Amino acid sequence: MAAPGLFSAHKVASMGAGPLYMRLQRLLEDAISSGILKEGEALPTERDIAELTDLSRVTVRRAVDDLVRQGRLIRRHGSGTFVAPTVSRVEQSLSLLTSFTEDMARRGLSSRSEWLERMVAAPSPDEMMVLGLSMGDTVARLERLRIADDVPMAIERASIIGSFLPDPASVTDSLYDALGKRSARPCRATQRISARNVDEREASLLQVIPGEAALYIERVSYLPNGRVIEFTRSVYRGDAYDFVAELKIPER
Repeated sequence: MAAPGLFSAHKVASMGAGPLYMRLQRLLEDAISSGILKEGEALPTERDIAELTDLSRVTVRRAVDDLVRQGRLIRRHGSGTFVAPTVSRVEQSLSLLTSFTEDMARRGLSSRSEWLERMVAAPSPDEMMVLGLSMGDTVARLERLRIADDVPMAIERASIIGSFLPDPASVTDSLYDALGKRSARPCRATQRISARNVDEREASLLQVIPGEAALYIERVSYLPNGRVIEFTRSVYRGDAYDFVAELKIPER
């Protein structure tokens, strides 16, 4: 919980001129920047802050809302409001076909996943078209939240031809390692990257504000014989990921 004495009417008044909600906002920003409020630390309830500072709850809510929109604070439903972790931007090369686990390991980051879904099902029309499947075929679906150094980075939804991954529950960490054990590791892929805004569910999982900008990536991966094996759709945090491409000038 926040340091004792941080919230008071005197402290808010000392934050200079301007509307009261902006003074409270500056007080919170200064406390976060100076380390008085640490990453992951819970704030008192808005009602408690209002009582400690002699401000209305409407004023407190506006100050907190602004800091949530800026990514300085995070609201967790049923838990409260917390100081947001500092997000270090990650660069990923577009010229290498690697898994998230391998990519984070190369950067010295600790990665883990929270499984959202692992199942075998009949393919959707999109999966049938991209993966070249027919009626009666199956697809393994794996959806997980990708986390690096305890910061949610991406939501990954992978669809694999069922015959190459009959038991998706066998994937514990790296999907490509699991496929490699079945001699089905992809050797190349095409990716389509576009900008979009996260919906309510995605925002909750990625701990960002609904409507925040994100990178939407569709990946289609191929085996050495040219057969498509993977169709993955991912949503990456826009404030945490940079994709880098090396360009070469064609010879004349």
